[in-house]
Amino acid sequence: MADQLPKHERYNLGDQMTRAVNSITLNIAEGCTGLSDAEQVRFLRIAIRSLMETVACLHLVKRREYVENVEELREAYKESETLFAQLQAFQTSIQGDSSVQEDTAQYDDGTPF
Repeated sequence: MADQLPKHERYNLGDQMTRAVNSITLNIAEGCTGLSDAEQVRFLRIAIRSLMETVACLHLVKRREYVENVEELREAYKESETLFAQLQAFQTSIQGDSSVQEDTAQYDDGTPF
């Protein structure tokens, strides 16, 4: 999409879009390098912010009418919604209590012995 922008926007909006998209992938990768869960969540949050920045760029492209085929923008937006949901789910799975726990024993009269 960035390559389709007019020449005067390739080094402004186009570069910004490219950096934001690259930031998504790079922050996911950096967060998965054996760091703590808290650090991994921090990098996922940065990736989500970069995704939102990318979506904002798509809106600018649409408003400025830089792309003739609006269907391409719609498809990119749909893909961003899917990616957002996946990143949110990944973040939630890390933050959730994933420890192994034993079920609480059930006793007839409420006492264990």
